[in-house]
Amino acid sequence: MAGTKRSELKTGMTVQVVQKRHQRTGELTEGVIAKVLTKSSTHPHGIKVILESGVVGRVKEILPG
Repeated sequence: MAGTKRSELKTGMTVQVVQKRHQRTGELTEGVIAKVLTKSSTHPHGIKVILESGVVGRVKEILPG
């Protein structure tokens, strides 16, 4: 699963995240990373980020371009 290593993520990347309220359904939200919130180098459920839209979630997929 992509998005479990902090080193793979940079501000400005397009990703798909799962929000806390959608963890059970697995509904993904697409957006551009505004800030990486997780301080540790890895996280088994995905690195937590805030998107430019203000959505906070854990990265499940890194999208090209």
